[in-house]
Amino acid sequence: MATPSLLLSLYVCLLTGSLFAEATYYRHHRYIPAYYRYREHSANRENLLPEVSNPVPEVSQPGVPTFPVIPEVFHPAPEVIHPIPEAFHPVPEVVHPAPEPYHPPEVFQHVPEASSPVNMTRVFYGIMFDAGSTGTRIHIYKFIQKDPVELPVLDNEMYHAVKPGLSHYKDNPEEGGNSIRQLLKIAKKTVPEEEWKRTPVVLKATAGLRLLPEDKAHTLLKEVKEVFDESSFFVPNNSVSIMNGTNEGVLAWVTVNFLTGHLYSNTRRTVGILDLGGGSTQITFLPKSKKTVESAPYSYIANFNLFNHTYQLYTHSYLGNGLFAARLATLGALGADGLDWKVFTSSCLPKKFSEEVSFGGTTYKVSGIPDGYAGYKLCYYEVMKVIKGIIHQPYEVKGSSIFYAFSYYFDRAVESGLVDGSRGGAVEVRDFKKKAKEVCNKMTKYRAISPYLCMDMTYITCLLKEGFGFKDSTVLQLAKKVNNVETSWALGATFDYFRNLNIH
Repeated sequence: MATPSLLLSLYVCLLTGSLFAEATYYRHHRYIPAYYRYREHSANRENLLPEVSNPVPEVSQPGVPTFPVIPEVFHPAPEVIHPIPEAFHPVPEVVHPAPEPYHPPEVFQHVPEASSPVNMTRVFYGIMFDAGSTGTRIHIYKFIQKDPVELPVLDNEMYHAVKPGLSHYKDNPEEGGNSIRQLLKIAKKTVPEEEWKRTPVVLKATAGLRLLPEDKAHTLLKEVKEVFDESSFFVPNNSVSIMNGTNEGVLAWVTVNFLTGHLYSNTRRTVGILDLGGGSTQITFLPKSKKTVESAPYSYIANFNLFNHTYQLYTHSYLGNGLFAARLATLGALGADGLDWKVFTSSCLPKKFSEEVSFGGTTYKVSGIPDGYAGYKLCYYEVMKVIKGIIHQPYEVKGSSIFYAFSYYFDRAVESGLVDGSRGGAVEVRDFKKKAKEVCNKMTKYRAISPYLCMDMTYITCLLKEGFGFKDSTVLQLAKKVNNVETSWALGATFDYFRNLNIH
């Protein structure tokens, strides 16, 4: 009979063998199929479905719950998924450098270089000749266009003038052409040579040529056109012409309101302009009252488009009412005959004064009244004959609108001491009247400055009060320049050329 110890040893051996057999069975039926199933997942998805379904019935077997078969089989699945996010990691890595300081500067610098010649900052020039009755002036403008949609910026202006005016050469057009050549030399020194062929050169004549016979004016303009064609500048169609009075007033208004910044704003708070030339004078403003438009002659209302706005202006040019023409009209010399022997006199001139004066290529003998009286009242009476019944009085000029007055308004105010020549300044209409009385009643004192100063100041006073109908308290801003640019129609005419304002 076997001893108890022998039986115990036999039992342990049998138990060990049973456990070894079960372990061998499990490794063969559980791990190996699971291994092959994982490998087949990546090779053939159709083979995965039956392999997944085979172990399902075995879940009910007693030994299955003790083995984490399904979790272990599916643990490799995240390992298959992990490479997918890792594959997308390079995308954030490519995007991240964009905000870094190194990359953006390269992009920023490249864009302006590629687009600046066409779409970004552009520098260009324009040359405008003002052929007036008393002189010819050249305006050379340099513009900077930072954005094709926005307004161009006027960088600077080169201005020069020569005397006498082009109309003085009515019988000698070649000399008139030489005066233009003289000014073109200045233009060639101002505009870079590489810009000459792109820079338009334009001449517009005003009252001086309007007062000439048509054939003589045409001959002068033809001579100027030939001079332009000889130059290296761009000569556009209709580059030489006589500008009508309406355009002269409108374009002067555009110049002043551009320089004062009123064309940039949407408030429509503009300023009026008063331009007193040698042969004509202009008044232009934006009416605030419908009555002004309705009561004005039809030809005194002008419409045009500028910088996406439509403007309806009151404007008129009075030919023959410029300062020099008005002098001759006051003397009774304008349009008179017998100029070779007649002497034209006025109480607006010093008693012992006499000289020959030229205007529009014609010479006149003028003098004071040696044995007569002189002074403000008599002079005012003479001047009134030139003004009365000729000048239309706009309805609203008796209001509080501010007007810029320039050309001879400014020059005579400076000569009489009314304003400082370097700064100009604001005056009231009554200030012209007060100064005119002073000058006329002390004619001897002011003769050294100008023997015509009494006549000119009286004419300006009469034109403002009796002509246009301004109140004594109306404010006039006297200026030769605004922001260092000449207050004339020339800048407005340059805008007209570049943008075609379509004034009508």
